[in-house]
Amino acid sequence: MLGIFFILALSWVLLHFIEKKNLLALGVLPIGFRLGQLAVGFVFISLVSYGLIYHESIVKQIEWTLNQEIEILSIFGSLFYHFKSAVTEELIFRGALLYILISKLGRSKALWLSAVCFGVYHWFSYSMFGRGLVQMTYVFVTTALMGYVWGYTFAKTQSIMLPLGLHLGWNFIRTLCYEAAPYGELIWKETSRTELLEWNGFYYSILTGLAVPIITYLFVRYFFSEADTPNLENETNR
Repeated sequence: MLGIFFILALSWVLLHFIEKKNLLALGVLPIGFRLGQLAVGFVFISLVSYGLIYHESIVKQIEWTLNQEIEILSIFGSLFYHFKSAVTEELIFRGALLYILISKLGRSKALWLSAVCFGVYHWFSYSMFGRGLVQMTYVFVTTALMGYVWGYTFAKTQSIMLPLGLHLGWNFIRTLCYEAAPYGELIWKETSRTELLEWNGFYYSILTGLAVPIITYLFVRYFFSEADTPNLENETNR
């Protein structure tokens, strides 16, 4: 949590001295409206995630069993852990820096620059170095595209809250079914699967990796109107 407070302080400094704004430029007001966006993002990406899990279960004939040692505290612990992680990454990649980049470079250049940085960042967070060019390229492309879509969401809604909901939902829901550190398989455990042939498995990974950012982009583009976004110009001026 200390790291989040530090990033918030640094964000205020950058916004204050470069844009003459404050942290309200990140779109946290009005509170009820923005919390609603966070909830919508969380629910939407959860449905997408479960849809992909269901599809993968059919394609790869995955069988699941209910975790007989479900711990409510672990579920809440995972939610809190991924909330902190998502807030940190959103403040870095879809926060003050992106706001300033959009102001200085324009939306398109700023979004792609932020997306590239997000993709490179995941080489480090996923410890991808030494795993081969194909895997590194796959991780870069899929995470960069997701970063672009979440950045686009920030730009369109003028708020960090909807991309935060999307980010939190995606990370958290995966821990309910798949192995993940420090939390994983919290509700369901995989007991068996049939692996696809090498190239079939590769193409399937590409398709599913691209599906999430594409579906999310279409959702944000056609279900959220910039005209419905509160005008924060007065609030963000210091």
